Amino acid sequence: MTVLEDRIEMADSVDEPTLDMLFEWLEKMPVPEGYKTEIVGGNICMTPQRDTHWEIIFDILDQLRAKYPRRRLKSDVRIDYPGHLNGFATDVTLISDGARPDDRRRWHCEDVEFVAEVISKNTAHNDYGPKKDAYAAAEVPVYLIVDPYTGEWHLYTLPKDGKYHGNVSLYFGDDIDLTGTAVDLVLKTDEFPRD
Repeated sequence: MTVLEDRIEMADSVDEPTLDMLFEWLEKMPVPEGYKTEIVGGNICMTPQRDTHWEIIFDILDQLRAKYPRRRLKSDVRIDYPGHLNGFATDVTLISDGARPDDRRRWHCEDVEFVAEVISKNTAHNDYGPKKDAYAAAEVPVYLIVDPYTGEWHLYTLPKDGKYHGNVSLYFGDDIDLTGTAVDLVLKTDEFPRD
């Protein structure tokens, strides 16, 4: 067999890849250390984890930890979302109280109460576009985007019919008031670093 024949045979044997198939392929790839990988709309996305990125994630987790037990907080854990081949490894996720993973030890998007994504320059379009749409379709009550390049945060709430109907955007230094949401606390942003 030739290389071309091998590729044709492989293409014929797989009608449509599944998320599990894509993640299996991803696990066999030589992903560089310090990179986060996830699948957005069937595309494998790899982004480098920068110090600024991690400091903001840690700050958010630290503030959430003051109210929520560690078992309800997740970071970089695969959760599958509605839409075409969406398996996200969100920066910060708050799982609802009493939620349990399935038999494959995966969490359900229906159990997600809060997601925070810290922008990476090369994949920002995912956070503002297809990921926001998938979170709204899953009816994640609170979606927060933190952008260290602009020094702004964007809060999306009130998901209905696949869209967020509440949107507030302010700057680092302005508090994120989540008291009227499922999160029910205020996040401080004055120590969020900028890139």
